[in-house]
Amino acid sequence: MTNGPRFAARPIDQGGTPTSAWLARRPAFPELDLSGCPALTVVAPHPDDETLGFGATAATLRERGIPVRIVSVTDGGGAYPHSHLDRGRLERDRRAEGERAAETLGLDPPISLGLPDGELTQHVSALTDALGDLLSGDPPGSWCAATWRGDGHPDHEAVGLAAAEACADGRARLLEYPVWMWHWALPDDEAVPWHRMSAVPLESSAVARKRSAIAAFETQLTASPSGEAAVLPPFVVDRLLAVGEVVFA
Repeated sequence: MTNGPRFAARPIDQGGTPTSAWLARRPAFPELDLSGCPALTVVAPHPDDETLGFGATAATLRERGIPVRIVSVTDGGGAYPHSHLDRGRLERDRRAEGERAAETLGLDPPISLGLPDGELTQHVSALTDALGDLLSGDPPGSWCAATWRGDGHPDHEAVGLAAAEACADGRARLLEYPVWMWHWALPDDEAVPWHRMSAVPLESSAVARKRSAIAAFETQLTASPSGEAAVLPPFVVDRLLAVGEVVFA
């Protein structure tokens, strides 16, 4: 079931659910035990989602000596559809931003699949196959963290669906991290499977590294050359940092 209509009904520039509402009413969740992870693949629809949704966890696991890789499904060229900025240039800029963010997190440069930004619902099968090939060589019990199938953004939901299919045979443990859910959903929202949610215990140093990595995404943090509002205004970033990192497992 898609939550796309709910996301579309709450434009980003209108603020969405405020951080204070989440902090006041969000219940405590069981902690995700990181000790059982032999390797991690973080699948991001666009360069920045891996950092926004799971960057501190990825950095923490890498510091512990766990192999971590980022898979960037698109190069993010559709971020500002009405901008006069050349799409190819934006893709190059966003790939470079993703590489800088990964370096800040202590990770290798992302693997870029180059699928079309904004069109992933049409490429779920191809993405499933690509992820399956990547995961097939991983140690048994490896983790695959992808955006939640109900996150609201069509590309995010498509990535979640593909990752779920790729993990269906048990080759990897699927974890789904929300990004835009915090914008459109409400505390105790019936559209959110709270009973499946776990919170990641994070050190302040990992959160600080995540904050620094987010700063690498300048194209998303500032208005487009055509004046379109930033995709990631300050309140969106602050909200994500405040609620921490959680997964549906």
